[in-house]
Amino acid sequence: MTIKKVLHKLSIKFNGFGNKIVDFMQERKEKLVLRYLCKVCSGKKTYLISPHDIAKEVCNKVILSVSEIDEIMTGLSLQNYIDFVVSDSKNGYFYCVKLKKKGQTYLSDSRKQKKALMMLVLRSMFLATVSFVFGLILKAIFT
Repeated sequence: MTIKKVLHKLSIKFNGFGNKIVDFMQERKEKLVLRYLCKVCSGKKTYLISPHDIAKEVCNKVILSVSEIDEIMTGLSLQNYIDFVVSDSKNGYFYCVKLKKKGQTYLSDSRKQKKALMMLVLRSMFLATVSFVFGLILKAIFT
């Protein structure tokens, strides 16, 4: 039995739970590749990069094959983060990547999102502390 069939059976058995894990992993890989592309392409109109360079850079976090990188690049293009063209040469094929507006603002948007999440957590912790202290004060008054 192949791995694909096993994963398919597991995803059916758990009512799609397996698909959510696969989607999460795919989303994580897309984010890593997009971060790398934003870092490399910043300040340049277009950038020429090979799939092996992308795989080499992202290999500390996840292992990507060339076919997975092709799928990720297509997905990022469909989500309006990048425009890319595949060009062949003697040394293999390369991507000619251009960041779209959404891709150019991705890093700053992700920083803003993390900052907003941290503010939400800090506000929740502050309100929990205040309500705890207020409860202690009310307990001391009425006992």
